Amino acid sequence: MKYLTAMFMVLLAVPAIAQQEIKLYEGKIPGSKVTPADYKEESPKGADGITRTAKVSEPTIAAFLPAKEKANGAAVIICPGGGYGILAIDHEGYNVAKRFNDLGVAAFVLKYRLPSDAIMEDKSIGPLMDAQQAMYVVRKNAAKWNVNPAKIGIMGFSAGGHLASTLTVHYNDVKIADKEQLSLRPDFSILIYPVISFNAFTHQGSAVNLIGKEGTAEQRDYFSSEKHVTADTPPTFLVHANDDGGVPVQNSILFNEALVSHKVKAEMHLYQGGGHGFGLNNKTTSDDWFERLRNWMSANKWL
Repeated sequence: MKYLTAMFMVLLAVPAIAQQEIKLYEGKIPGSKVTPADYKEESPKGADGITRTAKVSEPTIAAFLPAKEKANGAAVIICPGGGYGILAIDHEGYNVAKRFNDLGVAAFVLKYRLPSDAIMEDKSIGPLMDAQQAMYVVRKNAAKWNVNPAKIGIMGFSAGGHLASTLTVHYNDVKIADKEQLSLRPDFSILIYPVISFNAFTHQGSAVNLIGKEGTAEQRDYFSSEKHVTADTPPTFLVHANDDGGVPVQNSILFNEALVSHKVKAEMHLYQGGGHGFGLNNKTTSDDWFERLRNWMSANKWL
């Protein structure tokens, strides 16, 4: 009896990473090559406590579902950042999903394929395919997960913000099999210190990892999200720090200007400090940007 009690206490002490882990695709992943034997996913934890997942060849979504009595029907797909080289899967994924659950929002952390010629026929569109497929899967299974299909947003941090912004503006450029012709348009977009432009003020590491050093002018234009905003672009919430030395604040400013020019609902919060990659906690301020996000979502009736 003492043994069983001890085992029960151990289980209670181990937090669940996610309620469900779902493969994005059934069967062969579109646009993929046979994964080399030495190309194996790894998730080391750094000295800063952040887990960085690399060499993703099997994309998934980790579903964090709020208690039924708390759920309000809203959902968000979260794209962690990492320069298209790694995924800060807990810092900009699982931890954020848990905050959304506190609001009654279902959250789905996207472990997207990182661009690689070793596993993809065209590495530049692999991540976008996964983001579109994630929206397809969540919308298709909305009833099962107690989600309102008209309240599903996309969120991303840094390069994950670039991926989220790419879906935000290119949701009609369908790269996946969508036999039911479900809408892949996010109902709202949340971009946290995002990479936006592959022309002005870009983060070169993200651009090189996605389209290569010899990326064409056409590719740079396609992946400069500020150039593709229209009146139908989803309402967007942006957060950035003015002293961001990794991804210049002008990325968010350019996107906000494009949204304003097309009369798309948008809200942007710029902090004087914080640098890059602060996740949920900008240590330079007592302000909680996630509370600002909650207010914005409430004002727009997604909560």
